[in-house]
Amino acid sequence: MPALHVCSLERVPSTAATTAPSHVLSLLSGISPFPATPSGVRAEDHLKMMVGDIVQPTEGHVTPTEEHVREVIEFGRRWDRDTARKQPMLIHCFAGISRSTASAFMIACALEPKRDEKELAYDMRIFSPTATPNPLFIRYADEILQRRGRMVAAIEAIGRGRDAFTGVPFQISLTR
Repeated sequence: MPALHVCSLERVPSTAATTAPSHVLSLLSGISPFPATPSGVRAEDHLKMMVGDIVQPTEGHVTPTEEHVREVIEFGRRWDRDTARKQPMLIHCFAGISRSTASAFMIACALEPKRDEKELAYDMRIFSPTATPNPLFIRYADEILQRRGRMVAAIEAIGRGRDAFTGVPFQISLTR
């Protein structure tokens, strides 16, 4: 079954080794270096995005923008076209808690427009009690995907995840 695997930066090597992704999405603030592209992943299939885990402009940090979110969604759509979901995608940020969980949620919503946003958000909470999707990412994605506030409401409904330094890795299974 096709899936989006979410983890922290420190778990990228082990997660890539066990899941053999075709595409990798790295979301880091620039403080930590990007990981090496895993074996078997083409360089053009590893999107390295420098963006902060913030919700308002903060000096010295890259605030998420609508363009960042569009790029993540398009990367997810390209993965879908390129692989027909035969291999998974690996998505990570520094902690595997906020940027990566928001990106996985956005990509799942983009690729499965009829899937219920609340059900998807609750599944994410069950599989990762630490998941706390970045609300700015979600707000932009909700507008881009024309979800009329449903994505925002779904993430608000699950609330903030359990505090942790590193998130609980999980996967979002996609249909097809």
